[in-house]
Amino acid sequence: MKRFISILSFAIMCSIAVSAKTKTVKIRLIETTDVHGSYVPYDFINRRPKNGSLARVYSYVSDVRAELGENVILLENGDLLQGQPIAYYYNYIATEEENLASSIVNFMGYDVQNFGNHDVETGHKVYDKWVSELKAPVLGANIIDRKTGKPYLKPYEVFVRDGVKVVVLGMLTPAIPCWLDEKIWSGLEFEDMEASARKWVEYIQKNENPDVLVGLFHAGREGGIVTENIKENQTEDIARNVPGFDIIFYGHDHIKYGGQVTNSDGRQVWILDPTNNALNVADAEITLTVNDRGKKGVKVLNKEITGNIVNIENQPVSEAFEKQFAARVKDVQDYVNKKVGSFTESIYTRDCFFGSCPFTDLIQNLQLQITGADISFTAPLAFNASIKAGDLHVSDMFNLYKFENKLCTMHLTGEEIRRHLEMSYDLWVNTMTSADDHIMLLNDGAKNDQQRLGFKNLTFNFDSAAGIDYEVDVTKPDGQKVKILQMSDGRPFELDKMYVVAVNSYRANGGGELLTKGAGLTKEQLTERKISESELDLRYYLMKEIEKEGVVTPKANNNWRFVPAEWAEPALQRDRQLIFGK
Repeated sequence: MKRFISILSFAIMCSIAVSAKTKTVKIRLIETTDVHGSYVPYDFINRRPKNGSLARVYSYVSDVRAELGENVILLENGDLLQGQPIAYYYNYIATEEENLASSIVNFMGYDVQNFGNHDVETGHKVYDKWVSELKAPVLGANIIDRKTGKPYLKPYEVFVRDGVKVVVLGMLTPAIPCWLDEKIWSGLEFEDMEASARKWVEYIQKNENPDVLVGLFHAGREGGIVTENIKENQTEDIARNVPGFDIIFYGHDHIKYGGQVTNSDGRQVWILDPTNNALNVADAEITLTVNDRGKKGVKVLNKEITGNIVNIENQPVSEAFEKQFAARVKDVQDYVNKKVGSFTESIYTRDCFFGSCPFTDLIQNLQLQITGADISFTAPLAFNASIKAGDLHVSDMFNLYKFENKLCTMHLTGEEIRRHLEMSYDLWVNTMTSADDHIMLLNDGAKNDQQRLGFKNLTFNFDSAAGIDYEVDVTKPDGQKVKILQMSDGRPFELDKMYVVAVNSYRANGGGELLTKGAGLTKEQLTERKISESELDLRYYLMKEIEKEGVVTPKANNNWRFVPAEWAEPALQRDRQLIFGK
């Protein structure tokens, strides 16, 4: 009997000891992505307050940190350096100062920073300085230094929270060469994401033995550019095909999404994208039951993950954030408020989708004026922007031209010009089979897509042309819609003649595939055909031309139209009201 009691007592003591070693650990992972210069709750382009911003994100994160302390891991997923004048100002104007993007990431206490394609677009001088100023590790497992054959940045970072080891693996879409001239990313190359993920997951599992493996990918869920060697958006493929990840935070495609996929091992993997402009954050709570083994770390007995997309538009602005950066924000306000010239007429990007219009044609004509080219291509870079009649300020120039593209000239034959336009309008307009059809190529399911906004395809690939007169027959099949009538000065247009064409650097490098899939040029031919590229961004030269003129009266060239008119005109009115309302 005494022996039985002794054994029972020993068992109870053992049970108590085991129980004492078992604990619950909560970890929160919070991601921002595609912030695009939305640092503060002010729109420097339209000079008015704005929703979202990192100032609100910081307020939200501070509340979570007050609850969980160091068990909050804050992730920044790229495209931080472009989108608002406040980013432009510290990239290119106030270059002697610490980049404000660096200062904010440091102030907010981000634990890692990932690279985005628009961060690369700023060029080595800007992004290398930015990286050097950041206190958080900057990730990029598939960004390879050609000299060493190793990652240019850290591939991953390890965090230990209450004994739980969390590893974050960072990657960037490999489609950079499809958009950006090699000079911008000289010395680098970009590995396929799925291949890189397989390699690094194997390495991490072998060398780090993580309790939680997190992906931080600046690449969309699916789709995008697909060539023989490049897949733009592979997040869901990796979640399904590369076992090991518990959760993947992603971005780039500006489509809000939160859900789970089943990987090849039969496990559920969360994938989260909070979309752009710091309107939301992706927030995942990981609850782990662990056996604490002291110096040996913990043994995970159970792991539960809940993923959420949290809207922070109504979150209070952090007073500490505003106070910290007030002086630097004031410098940017002074910069954007400078007068450039004046417009006698208001212009609207919404008009660009329905025919020749003052907004697009102003850019076209300035490109022709600056370069002396025969023909110009451009597309609407904003969905529903406007510049009102009256004084024009530096801020308005970011509405006129959204991106930091360069201005290029290149040689294209008449046939290549036609085929370029054919692909553009095939992306843009429907093939009408009756007068009641839509004329625009729409997709109701894309209304939550912050890049397409109801159109089936990306509107920044809707190129029109100046310097030529042409018709777009919306009853014709794809590839046969565009009929070029003549040069706009009355000279004949010849399909076999070589013309000088003004384009932005994104297009000249193959962006949107209008010159590759459309015109049929190879990447090598694009390089050979380029005649010139501006030193500074296209917006700068547009601004200088407007300053010279002083007073500008934007007018439509009316050099192209949709036909047949009896179908096109009523359809344009219907679709305009459908897309933009009254």
